[in-house]
Amino acid sequence: MGYQISQITGGLVNGTTTVSADWLRAAVGSVFRGVGFSADASAQVADSLVEADMCGVASHGTMLLPMYVERLRSGSVSRHERAEVVADTGAVAVLDGRHALGQLTGRQAMDLAVDKAKQFGIGAVTVRHAFHFGRAASYAQQAAAAGCIGLATSNTRPLMPAVGGAEPVVGNNPVAVGVPADDADHAVTLDMALSEAALGKIRMAEAEGRTIPDTWASDADGVPTTDPTAAIAGMLLPTGGPKGFGLALVVDMLTGVLSGGAFGQAVQGLYKDTGTPNDCAHFFLAIDPEAFGGGFAQRATALGEEVLRSRPRPGVERVLLPGQPEEARRRRAETAGITLEGSVLEGLRRVADLVGAQLPAADETDLIEEESNVR
Repeated sequence: MGYQISQITGGLVNGTTTVSADWLRAAVGSVFRGVGFSADASAQVADSLVEADMCGVASHGTMLLPMYVERLRSGSVSRHERAEVVADTGAVAVLDGRHALGQLTGRQAMDLAVDKAKQFGIGAVTVRHAFHFGRAASYAQQAAAAGCIGLATSNTRPLMPAVGGAEPVVGNNPVAVGVPADDADHAVTLDMALSEAALGKIRMAEAEGRTIPDTWASDADGVPTTDPTAAIAGMLLPTGGPKGFGLALVVDMLTGVLSGGAFGQAVQGLYKDTGTPNDCAHFFLAIDPEAFGGGFAQRATALGEEVLRSRPRPGVERVLLPGQPEEARRRRAETAGITLEGSVLEGLRRVADLVGAQLPAADETDLIEEESNVR
């Protein structure tokens, strides 16, 4: 039976296409099977990328597939499906990711952290020689689904200066925390990178001829700028100034330094040289609230309800908990589908052809309509 592809707008590359989540999972999974991964590992990575698209975080979704495949083919990302356990002592473990896909080693690491938390009350696992693991929120939610408080972080190549600095020394490092509650409507998922604004927003301002706030970025000399072109040639600025810088530095300590892996300038970019391992590092923490006494989920729900019932300011319909906007988008995408930029769908087809993967069948009429829109 075919999957549904519908709502084609514009040309294949310049327009958008709405696909079902099931079709996209199957399509992305077929590419990873095509480069030699098992069906289970392929499904894990596909689920991670597609979930990002569903949550509205396209930067961590299917658009990454061509870069992943290029790195797999060059050898800078390995085809290992599990990390190697380097040290395992009580509540703590160190894994060597062996430059495998971060979605695989990340899930393994958080599973181990949760197992330790159930035994010791807390579990901490680092991963060195790692690779991009997608949305940090996925691992925080993985722990929360097991009844634990979860924290997941990663370092990246340096993109931001120290306070008063003129060269990048810390990455735009993500931090995610997942907190379980009595029900999904009160669970909290905090997921944030530590720059004031994403580079994509600055590029959009440049394209539209707009200035940017001087808190977003600096020029190449470290001077805050309102010129998006100068900002793109310069550096992102940490959110909250010294607060964001301090948090980003601590993340590098928890990931690269603590794991014995790469940190600071030793972490490589994802796109600049795809033949060189990214060599980032990850840190996962799980806390079992039951070790602190019962009733945590109920109290967390009560606090969440206080927030949800708080009075919104004029013009705002209601306040939300961290993670609720993404969860609402994810639920909507399960039924309404995922809208992909034409370039993303074309990238998927290109890498499928490259690795000899057969994309799943789709509604033939819609495919004909799509081809007829190619310009």
